[in-house]
This record gives sequence, C-alpha cells and structure tokens, in this order.
Amino acid sequence: MRVHTGERPYSCITCGKTFTKNSHLKSHIRVHTGEKPFSCITCGKTFSQTSTLKSHTQIHTGEMPYSCITCGKTFTKKSHLKSHIRVHTGEKPFSCITCGKTFSQASSLKSHTRIHTGEKPYSCSTCGKTFCDKSNLKSHTRIHSGEKPYSCKICERSFRRSSDLIVHMRRTHKGEMS
Repeated sequence: MRVHTGERPYSCITCGKTFTKNSHLKSHIRVHTGEKPFSCITCGKTFSQTSTLKSHTQIHTGEMPYSCITCGKTFTKKSHLKSHIRVHTGEKPFSCITCGKTFSQASSLKSHTRIHTGEKPYSCSTCGKTFCDKSNLKSHTRIHSGEKPYSCKICERSFRRSSDLIVHMRRTHKGEMS
C-alpha cells in the first residue's frame, strides 16, 4: 500500500533517510554502525547485507547467469546486464544538470557531479585519503589489506581490481582465452 501512497514512516535518526519498511531501516542503520553480520564461508569477508554476500560469493563460484544476446558477455547481476546493453544501444539516459554530459548509468552521473562540487565523501579509515566514489575507496583499501580477490584462471595471478585482471588477460593470455 505504501508504494501507492508514498508513505515512508521509518526514519533514520542519524541521517534522516526514510523507508517504507522497518526492516529496510534496520538494514540501512548498518551503514552508520559498520556492522557486518554476514560472512563468506570461503574467504571470511564480512558484509552488511545478505544480497551483497550473495553477489560476492559469485567471485568464488564464477557464476555469471545473465548473458547479453548481442555479444554473449556474461554478468553476475541482471542490473549489470541491463546497463551493459546500453553499450550496444548507445542509450545514455542520465544527464548532468551542470554541464549536460550524458551517462549510461545513474552511478556514473552521480560520481561525475562530484567533479563540479569537489565532494569526496568516502575516506580511508587507515590513511585518511578521500575519494569521490565508493568503488575507488574499496579498491584503495585493498592496498592496506593486501586483498586480491580477482584471480586469473590460467596462471593464478591475483589482482585488487577486476579491471586489472581484464587487462592482464588481454595482454598476457590473449591467444589462450576461449
């Protein structure tokens, strides 16, 4: 019913964000507390959401159930496939109100707008370095932790970022990929 009325009666006392369900509020509060009650049975990494844990486990299993009908590229999430399809269609539905630049993903627009504001809301708890987007912070923290979750299936070399693994595969194993 709240979907139709727009009612969001559950409010975070820390940041004021509102929710339609109390369970969503409880889940959100972990953003502020840092609580991560869900852990990966393979590597022990912990997560604040079960959905994030489920996505993470696909790193270990290699499961990529969603595939592009145009090029065959596979994805762990349906939303990633949906975003990828815009590569083929050229669709860029998200537009910056400051400069007019368009983006295929809302998250790219959100990160881009920080160029105009100078905002860097994500900071490393180890060294204090700040970042304009969460994924750059996450990648950076692996410098301190030594975590390298992306492994080459051919030579077993490991990498901090998935993009580094992709570059490695193209440069080192170009003829070996099937």
